[in-house]
Amino acid sequence: MSAPRFPNPVFVALDTPDLERALAVARAVKPHVGGLKVGLEFITALGPGGVRRIVEIGLPVFADTKFHDIPNTVAGAARAIAMLGVSMFNVHASGGEGMMRAAADAIADIYPRPLLVAVTVLTSLDDAALDTVGQRGPAVVQVERLAALVKASGLDGVVCSAHEIAAVRRAAGADFLTVVPGIRPAGGELADQRRVMTPIQARAAGADILVVGRPITAAADPAEAARAIAQELAETRV
Repeated sequence: MSAPRFPNPVFVALDTPDLERALAVARAVKPHVGGLKVGLEFITALGPGGVRRIVEIGLPVFADTKFHDIPNTVAGAARAIAMLGVSMFNVHASGGEGMMRAAADAIADIYPRPLLVAVTVLTSLDDAALDTVGQRGPAVVQVERLAALVKASGLDGVVCSAHEIAAVRRAAGADFLTVVPGIRPAGGELADQRRVMTPIQARAAGADILVVGRPITAAADPAEAARAIAQELAETRV
């Protein structure tokens, strides 16, 4: 499957257990973004009902589930999240080919079928952190290795740092979807992210989807923050 090139690649991360706050932000930014993301905090606190409420906003929704378990368990979870109407969700590539194929098979007959992508290396990890968990060598090597495995497993793309997009392209081809978190506008705080880029840099590097959280959701005016990023991307034409 060829990866779509999103006209507005910005997906806003609604990482909060407060449903009314999430809905308010989602409605405010809707004219300026291409999609919404709900993560583990949101899904754990608010459950399927909360996810459905975000889907009802009318934008594509990325469920950042990061499933990582035995194949049968992940297959069941994959089908359950897909049935909520999300447009995309993810698993951990380090769960292996069998797990990823089980997830893909579980949603094959769902229409419309959501995109299924796999996390390579979390953007909160740098090379030193990887070394402490037994992953020798730079993050880019692990990302390239896992991207090839994700492609072979029949998934649509990966979640990776913008710094590793070139490695993903080498391993999986130009049409493989790249979902990029760790996006920070110039001058923005890094918080717990390590391998980051600005929206312009990431788009120029080939990112298909840019996941932006706190720079929009923690802004005094989230709609204006989202509009400014969208305008900058449009004017730069990357």
